[in-house]
Amino acid sequence: MKDNMIKTLKVDIKTPDGLCDSFIAYPDDQQSYPAVLFFMDGFGLRDYIYEMVQTIAAHGYYVLAPNVLYRIGPAPVVDIKFPVRREDMPEISQKMKPIFQNFNPELAMGDVAVFLEFLSQQRQILAGGIGTTGYCMGGGLAIRSAIHYPEHFCAAASFHAGRLAQDTPDSPHLFLSKIKAELYIAHADNDTSMPTDQIERLAAALKSSGIRYEVELYQGANHGFTMADLPAYNEAALKRHWVKLFQLFDRSLGKSNT
Repeated sequence: MKDNMIKTLKVDIKTPDGLCDSFIAYPDDQQSYPAVLFFMDGFGLRDYIYEMVQTIAAHGYYVLAPNVLYRIGPAPVVDIKFPVRREDMPEISQKMKPIFQNFNPELAMGDVAVFLEFLSQQRQILAGGIGTTGYCMGGGLAIRSAIHYPEHFCAAASFHAGRLAQDTPDSPHLFLSKIKAELYIAHADNDTSMPTDQIERLAAALKSSGIRYEVELYQGANHGFTMADLPAYNEAALKRHWVKLFQLFDRSLGKSNT
């Protein structure tokens, strides 16, 4: 599908806590496509995220990417120059630290109900199950969405997400049995936010959950490996990510046009 056949727009979605600025892309051909909810990484909505969203749309999906940090402000939430240089990461990490400390994933799950309602009203979307994919903090949100809204999600993918199996009462790994979606989870083998003990704990929880899933450890990859505008970018890992993501979505979501 050619890029000029992809419709893009920016919208503000009203939530109980304000307006969530969001980016949307879908094939501009008067047909209907399955919906995908895209969860950004902590660096937020930006040109590279828009490119990723359009890549998914070009494969035959209606994609919504909300600014999940809208309570702090519209994108860009933090003033960062992209592409990010490795030597700038320590300073940028300090800028972003308060954002992550104050981010509440449970509030984000309330927002998902609003996003689902928005998607249900779009005429370009096929009725039926929804897919979701997320990156870094967004990977955890994708899994949590499948947990909180099992009747809506048929497929959920998580890439280089951290803290998926912490020793806390709200850790996602404790609630996997609620999921009805098929899961794909990709870990980076060099990721301090998802150390070996948590990977093993998550693996055990997945095995006992009875859900459909696949987990892979991307060798030679760092946290953030899909992000071409960040120092952690790994081209081979990004390519594998696209293959696995589209296999999951194409297998799990109905794509017959109405």
